[in-house]
Amino acid sequence: MNTYFPFVKEALTYDDVLLVPQISNIKSRKEIDLSTNLCSNVHLTLPVISSPMDTVSESDMATAMHNHGGLGVIHRYNTIEKQTELVRTVLENNPEAQVAAATGVAGDFLDRAVALVAAGATIICIDVAHGHHVLMKRALTFIKDAFGESVHLMAGNVATREGFEDLAEWGADSVRCNVGGGSICSTRIQTGHGVPGLQTIIDCARSGHNAAIIADGGLRSSGDIVKALAAGADAVMLGSMLAGTNETPGTAVTAPDGQQYKLYRGMASKEAQVEWRGEYSSNEGVSTKIPIKGPVDDVLTDLRNGIASGLSYSGARNLTSLWTRAKWVRQTPAGQKESKTHILPT
Repeated sequence: MNTYFPFVKEALTYDDVLLVPQISNIKSRKEIDLSTNLCSNVHLTLPVISSPMDTVSESDMATAMHNHGGLGVIHRYNTIEKQTELVRTVLENNPEAQVAAATGVAGDFLDRAVALVAAGATIICIDVAHGHHVLMKRALTFIKDAFGESVHLMAGNVATREGFEDLAEWGADSVRCNVGGGSICSTRIQTGHGVPGLQTIIDCARSGHNAAIIADGGLRSSGDIVKALAAGADAVMLGSMLAGTNETPGTAVTAPDGQQYKLYRGMASKEAQVEWRGEYSSNEGVSTKIPIKGPVDDVLTDLRNGIASGLSYSGARNLTSLWTRAKWVRQTPAGQKESKTHILPT
């Protein structure tokens, strides 16, 4: 019988807290600068990255993200030839674009990374559910040895400060932080492991390492994004908030009632594993349908406006100012209910 039960740390997520409005002299959202640097040569004017999922990010999404100042990461669930073709497609229309593409930690990961860089990718995302792993260390070492500082290495996911610091020491320039918090991820249900998303950002931001922090998972609104940025994230990665837009991969399906949908699924779902690997092991994701949302331009414009408004409520003109000006309150369950839209009875 295990009699060792350590102190259980309290962990916060986005609904647990609110940012407190501060005095502001900002007269317009146009005065807000949302730019961020993932490293010295990766600059975004919108701190939003699309997730490397096969129902979110291919060339159309990467192009749209570039046009809005964000970043799209082309997923790895393709042949190397198809993925490199998607990279070249982005660059054909936008020669100056920063193109990011994903690889894994096993199998053809190094050959894939070499081919992607040869095709024009300048950011390689080493993509695995549990990134605090010796295979991640090996992948980062091999790819860093191959390209040095000429290629930005994004890696993850991790749930702890220790994981963040290890990946940074192993060569990651930016780290995706959060495990199991995505809308269609069931890792916490299946395995019992994870840390609430906001707490992960708070913990990683306390590190002295210079790797950029990417809040990835559990974000449902521009308000959540503002909270993640205020807690110390340099950027956020989105899946469900971009899913169902015209630029996502896949064909729209029309239901009997005329509503059109697109598939959205976790890459650890049974359906995704069977399609890409021919088998599945642990089922740590779900598959669903998302009503068509229209152009992703509309979603990104709304997000930009919402994030800028969030900074203005703290009197912050940029992300650096937000980090220093942010003040927080913890919500009660009644406060959480009040914070959501509601209609009072007449």
